Amino acid sequence: MLQGRPVAVLGGVRIPFCRQYTAYTDVGNLGMSVRTLGALVEKFGLHGQQLGEVAMGAVLKHSSDWNLGREATLSSGLSPLTPGITLQRACGTSLDSIITVGNKIATGQIESGIGGGSDTTSDVPIVFGQKLRRRLIAAVTAKTTKDKLRAFKGFHLRELKPEYPGVAEPRTGKSMGDHCEDMAKEWNIARDSQDELAVASHHKLAAAYERGFFDDLVVSFRGVSRDNILRADTSIEKLATLKPAFDKISGRGTLTAANSTPLTDGAAACLLSSDEWAARHGHEVLCHIRDAQVAAVDFVHGEGLLMAPTIAVPEMLKRNGLTLQDFDIYEIHEAFAAQVLCTLRAWESEDYCRNRLGLDAPLGKIDPAKLNPLGSSLATGHPFAATGARIVATAAKQLKERGRGRCLISICTAGGMGVVAILER
Repeated sequence: MLQGRPVAVLGGVRIPFCRQYTAYTDVGNLGMSVRTLGALVEKFGLHGQQLGEVAMGAVLKHSSDWNLGREATLSSGLSPLTPGITLQRACGTSLDSIITVGNKIATGQIESGIGGGSDTTSDVPIVFGQKLRRRLIAAVTAKTTKDKLRAFKGFHLRELKPEYPGVAEPRTGKSMGDHCEDMAKEWNIARDSQDELAVASHHKLAAAYERGFFDDLVVSFRGVSRDNILRADTSIEKLATLKPAFDKISGRGTLTAANSTPLTDGAAACLLSSDEWAARHGHEVLCHIRDAQVAAVDFVHGEGLLMAPTIAVPEMLKRNGLTLQDFDIYEIHEAFAAQVLCTLRAWESEDYCRNRLGLDAPLGKIDPAKLNPLGSSLATGHPFAATGARIVATAAKQLKERGRGRCLISICTAGGMGVVAILER
């Protein structure tokens, strides 16, 4: 991107994001992906066209969805000659899929492509325990009936207990919320500050819907036309009544169900191309992807699980000769209000910037009015693999409305990683 030819963002589409076990309970990733890609094809008149790549992602998916990107492409209205790939990097998945397609465009391998993602927490893969799985494999591979029956010798009904996918970090056994509670305590993030950010996210998203900003970005699905997590009438007083959701014992817990993202179902996708392809097909370029960066932290040995964007951003800024203040919009994924506030506080910390980031001075403050101007994940919800594409499409349209400008995108992920990018118009 920075070294190759320009990568244009032409726009995006998503379905409304819905709380777990509500509108999309029986749809699954493939159904949500097909609806989203089909809407993108319709929006840009891509019926029958062959694109260079469709990169979709999903964090929670069934083994039958082994290549969700390709299967969704085949039902999208695009030419069946369009290749498809499925990627996964937890919450950064669809930003990564966009970066993957963008890099192929930048190097000249392809002229156009789609990046996006889908996730469901309502239709998760549920499997038998390891002991029963081994018995079943032994029975299938046995040569004789006697050997098949021998595979079940000593079988107990408790082996039928299913295993559900968890949200805990395999290396620590702690949930993302537990890790974020640790971060909030380390950085002294107050409960009222978290609630204020959450309320603001809902109010800003509601206002954006009311003025019609999302009319061409969100397509109705299953009778839903808006994110059903959105609470336009929420208030600090209402949020103050909620009890801690993770640290329920110490008396110091500050993360609640309202200042944390709920489990969510949804899908989103963006169309990217070279400038030349966009011109040939009559599409307006909303902005360009200037650069991107990923980073990781050693959360197993004490670093904050969701602090990797604090490292990725200064690395990217240095390469581009920019400061943290050189942006008109900051789209920081709101996995938790506390995580956003920890990130901002770290960039303002002289000690952290000097000793952890190796900088001579703090990155500094950002203008609060430029932070998530239309709300973010606390109000929209967070289908893990769809959030990045939602943010890119929203930011690209904001830059078009402004006529010019620059956006910093920052997404923390499970596994102690972060994915960040710069959009520019």
